[in-house]
Amino acid sequence: MLKIYTGLYKGRKLRSPKNPNVRPTTAKVKLSFFDIMQNEIREKIFLDGFAGSGNIGIEAISRGAEYVTFIDELAESIKLLKHNIEKIGIPSDFYRIIKGDFNRTIIHLSNNDFKFDIIFLDPPYKLLEYANPLKVIFKRNVLKEDGIIVLERPTSLKFESKYFNCYRTQKIGKKSLDFFKY
Repeated sequence: MLKIYTGLYKGRKLRSPKNPNVRPTTAKVKLSFFDIMQNEIREKIFLDGFAGSGNIGIEAISRGAEYVTFIDELAESIKLLKHNIEKIGIPSDFYRIIKGDFNRTIIHLSNNDFKFDIIFLDPPYKLLEYANPLKVIFKRNVLKEDGIIVLERPTSLKFESKYFNCYRTQKIGKKSLDFFKY
């Protein structure tokens, strides 16, 4: 069972995906991320890329993020995300849900001058073996100058980005969070 740990919506439960191919961020990884970023979330513009159930982005709203954009391409995930947001009762002026391919959506957001303070990415791990989601973020300049990108990946999968500087890696069991900035 997924739940909100802190903030305005503390204790609220989120519905989990039934699709075995959709892997929500574990509680341990989620809590590590928010412990590290606790002073960075309030009043920030946040992107939850590959959002799934909305577990990370909803927690960010609960902890005071100004606005969250959720991106996912699976119809099942979008339906689940909408259910979770409606069940909690989050006002619509705090978020935007976009169903679409991550790269194409970033291009669209860039064309509309969107910029984010924090970008959290939890892509399908197989994607990281042949693609770099940080490339489109860099090329389309959707990260604010002092912004942060956090990428969740299996610790066993090596990931490097020539586009941003990895200034911290936090290992949590078999998972790692990589923190990037310009």
